[in-house]
Amino acid sequence: MAEYEVIADGAGLQHAASALADGIGPVAVDVERASGFRYSQRAYLIQVYRREAGLFLFDPPPIGDFAPLQAAIGDAEWVLHAASQDLPSLRELGLVPASIFDTELASRLLGRERVGLGAVVEETLGISLAKAHSASDWSTRPLPQSWLEYAALDVEHLVDVRDVLAQELAKQGKTVYAAEEFQAVLDRPPRPAREEPWRRLSGLHTVRGRRSLAIARALWLAREEFAQEEDVAPGRLVPDRALVAAVLADPTSKADLARVKEFTGRASRTQLDRWWAAIEAGRATAELPSERGSGGDSLPPPRAWADRNPAADARLKTARPLVEEVATSIGMPVENLLTPELLRRVAWAPPEPMTAAAIGQALAELGARRWQIEQTAQVIADAFVASVQEPSKGPETAS
Repeated sequence: MAEYEVIADGAGLQHAASALADGIGPVAVDVERASGFRYSQRAYLIQVYRREAGLFLFDPPPIGDFAPLQAAIGDAEWVLHAASQDLPSLRELGLVPASIFDTELASRLLGRERVGLGAVVEETLGISLAKAHSASDWSTRPLPQSWLEYAALDVEHLVDVRDVLAQELAKQGKTVYAAEEFQAVLDRPPRPAREEPWRRLSGLHTVRGRRSLAIARALWLAREEFAQEEDVAPGRLVPDRALVAAVLADPTSKADLARVKEFTGRASRTQLDRWWAAIEAGRATAELPSERGSGGDSLPPPRAWADRNPAADARLKTARPLVEEVATSIGMPVENLLTPELLRRVAWAPPEPMTAAAIGQALAELGARRWQIEQTAQVIADAFVASVQEPSKGPETAS
């Protein structure tokens, strides 16, 4: 097994940046985080490879300033796999590509059934990658050599994979599709914070009553604050099920809380004062949450459309199989041709008149790319018009 050295200082970064600047072609980039172990989504290892430059592994926390690396490769095309997962961590360090090639997204557009990195490398290059450390705690120091080898292999073959996929995209006439999708990933703004993130507590559906929900909220907020202070994944401190168990037990004292056997987790007893204070705060607050969340601007589930908006239900049921047919004809999953959410939104509140141009404009405002609109707008418009005409045929047929 090759020995891999991790660059952990400014001098090493500068040397690597100079070598990468002298390399040729696209730059393969990957990030290892400590998801499930740490609260933050910061990068704990960055892997970079470029032809005629070599492969470099960087330790972000001690380096801090990555300006030399950005200057060296910022104008090159970066090749990433599932770029949307890595870009936020890279941007935190000032590492921002001008353009990208996403090998996972390209594989989806090509209609590949398996789009994980290992599967894509194996199918394009015939090389098998071990995925033994994909869920490891990458904040561990020092990093074992076996982990570093795994991380290095994630980028060592990525440029070759990119070249194969680019040829396949050209052969299928999807180069423009891919370019628009890659740019959309780059341009996508960060997701806005959820209005009531505490409602994602697993098991919250078993909690009844606004006061009990207020206690659940207070416990979630207390755990979130402590997790952020400690930079530890919240569930590693006290699991969701334990917080819900504390609410359902309705303890009358801190001692009662300590006796709830389902209230588990490494911080469940060491931070007992914190959790009891949260329970008391939830019991005292005058700001009681609603039994159900606000839902934001989310649509009703499609199963409820027939009663709540029959016309929209007819539009969706008519258009959906036709859009699926288009996806099949061009060889890609329907969610990559047009996400179900976009189709539902335009079906729920279509523009007037329901022409291809108007529907195309509506889709564009919802975030659809030009190629998606070109493929689907006319099909959707025809389906919507047909859905309006269908009911009138019933009585005529019966007579």
